[in-house]
Amino acid sequence: MPVTAQGMLMARNQSRKESQSGRKSGPSEKSGSRIARLFDHLAAHATKSAGSSTAFCLAIFVVLMWAISGPAFGYSETWQLVINTGTTIITFLMVFLIQQSQNKDSEALHLKLDELLIAIEGADEGLVDAERLDEDQLLALAKACTARARRQGKGGKDRANEPHESRRNKRHAGLTRARHFSSRRFATAARTARQ
Repeated sequence: MPVTAQGMLMARNQSRKESQSGRKSGPSEKSGSRIARLFDHLAAHATKSAGSSTAFCLAIFVVLMWAISGPAFGYSETWQLVINTGTTIITFLMVFLIQQSQNKDSEALHLKLDELLIAIEGADEGLVDAERLDEDQLLALAKACTARARRQGKGGKDRANEPHESRRNKRHAGLTRARHFSSRRFATAARTARQ
């Protein structure tokens, strides 16, 4: 990574941290960052575990045991309250853990995309931090990018001036070639299976 791009990313990350915390970072924040690291570790582990097949099987087992125990408790309100309270508490806690994990993944993805925008010559560096724009600004940016893409088109041609019928015919020809290729592969696979 070029030194200038790395410097830009480091400065931007530092300003993001400062704006999120509302103050400059310093040595007094060590305990806060320790708690944040602990929460980050817990959230990553919990979301990974919760998304596993083992966790799903465990949840199925708990629900089945609860359902089987229904006749023993006479399907009472207390019996129903157990599953309702348990699932509500778990859902409430998981919302925060999953959201933290999503925020971290999203931030990492945006940093990678920002680095690509910075590294690629000719890319619009104005798109760096586009995720920070409000909805109206994003819609305006999307319209501008769509218009630019239509103007440039494939190979630098201005596709906006190309007749609609011509574009439709090109798409149709591409689909026909793809279907023909797929049907040839299917026929070859069928012959091989018969032999």
